[in-house]
Amino acid sequence: MHEYDLAPVADTGHDQPSGQQIKTEPEDARNEEINHGRLYPNLDTLVNTDYVEKGEIDRRTNYYELTDEGRTALRERREWEAQYLRETALA
Repeated sequence: MHEYDLAPVADTGHDQPSGQQIKTEPEDARNEEINHGRLYPNLDTLVNTDYVEKGEIDRRTNYYELTDEGRTALRERREWEAQYLRETALA
């Protein structure tokens, strides 16, 4: 999981997914486990860049939610990817 890959935070189907819920999609897509030492530092980077808000569900579990800035960054990334794929298909 790359620290600027916001899609797993947005696409879990949960309003405020936990870290465990977030890691499910990339694990399934890659068919490999993402360990805590890789996941949580990346989530912290997203929090520190104001793309994701972190809150507490209970004493052991945090939730992560896209901020407005994160939603904008994700939308722009998806638009860029769509444009890149169109240009590649035309080449």
